[in-house]
Amino acid sequence: MKANIFSIVLTCFLITSVFSQKSINNYKYVIVPNKFDFLKEKNQYQLNALAEFLFEKYGFEALMEGSDYPEDLTANRCLALKSDVLKDSGMFKTKLKIELKDCDDKVVFTSKMGESREKEFKTAYNFALRDAFKFIEALNYKYEPSDRITSVITNTSTAAKTEVSKEIQELKQEIANLKQEKKAEPVTTDRPKVGLPKMAKQEPKQVVEAKDIEKAVSDVLYAQAIENGFQLVDSSPKVVYRIKNTNLKDAFLVEGSSALVYKKGDVWVIEYYTGSTLMQDTLNIKF
Repeated sequence: MKANIFSIVLTCFLITSVFSQKSINNYKYVIVPNKFDFLKEKNQYQLNALAEFLFEKYGFEALMEGSDYPEDLTANRCLALKSDVLKDSGMFKTKLKIELKDCDDKVVFTSKMGESREKEFKTAYNFALRDAFKFIEALNYKYEPSDRITSVITNTSTAAKTEVSKEIQELKQEIANLKQEKKAEPVTTDRPKVGLPKMAKQEPKQVVEAKDIEKAVSDVLYAQAIENGFQLVDSSPKVVYRIKNTNLKDAFLVEGSSALVYKKGDVWVIEYYTGSTLMQDTLNIKF
């Protein structure tokens, strides 16, 4: 009887392990945070850098949070798993476990606890993390593209292209209408018309040239939500800015610079210093 129960439990464990491995193999990247919640500083004790190194060691393509992401990941955040390291309380042991979440913040994998009896913090955290990564190593990770995940990038790209195409068609139609109006205007001669009041000279209508269409569309920046803010992507798609939330409404700090992006009336403005001169440029942002 006990042998049968043991066999059933073992079978269930193997099925769960195979399912988790298959699911994790569908993700191309893993993102490592700059700071773990149980520590006070970014990369304290070099623990975040160690996590990035160990993910790479066991086959993952690891990226530090906030670094320049590859184009496919910029277009489809669901290609990456978000990693975290959690600490468990222990009287005489340091206990750490690794957690992986998908782009919807659903937990995909949680390792068992890695442990260390070392007293010095840096050594204890280092040993405990390496011990927890033994369960990552056991996954034998190898990237296998999944239609379920890669289809998101196709749909996102198609939607962006559709929106750009729609704007181009609208601009082309506007050009056609303006040209038609111009053709319909009566041709005037130099002969004076008796009895008719002199008409005020009309300013020529401004016609949008076809060559300006692509530039108008390329100037649009599409806001994509990221942690603590947005990334502004052009139609290529390429990340132009990463902006972080502030306590002020419609005001963001630009990551990696001292610039500020804020809404002025109906216009988005980026403000920055060039030497001692304060500069302002307008941005066409679509949220």
